[in-house]
Amino acid sequence: MRELERAWEAHQEALLIRHDLAAALMPLAAEPSVVHIPAMTGAAGRLALERFYAEEFLPHVPGDLALSTISRTVDRWRLVEETTVSFTHDRVLPWLLPDVEPTFRRAEVLAIAVVGFERKRIRSQRVLWDHATLAGQLGLQPEVTGRAASGLAR
Repeated sequence: MRELERAWEAHQEALLIRHDLAAALMPLAAEPSVVHIPAMTGAAGRLALERFYAEEFLPHVPGDLALSTISRTVDRWRLVEETTVSFTHDRVLPWLLPDVEPTFRRAEVLAIAVVGFERKRIRSQRVLWDHATLAGQLGLQPEVTGRAASGLAR
């Protein structure tokens, strides 16, 4: 189980701290998927996910993004992590708040990641965000922060 945690930590560190796309893709399975709920953004399939990270995610990570793990549960096939995510909404975040202009307000919200593994490689990520709290902290109407479930990029 520790190997699953190492794969997840390597992925997060490469993606969120170093912004290194190649390193972030290394611990992923052959056909990975990511979905951010309720925004319903993400991608399924290696090429689509690489494009999502390169175009929709990495250029739009808040400059002061900080994560604080609250809890983590791991079994042989999945990891579930509860995290407090804090940032200043200093740029457009198409992966989290599609079509919402920066408010320049500070937010601190709960996110829960359910990470599935295949042969110790990350196969799927479902990240559930507390959009009601996020909308309130950013001064947005809750319905503005969601997107119709039209499917993931493929």
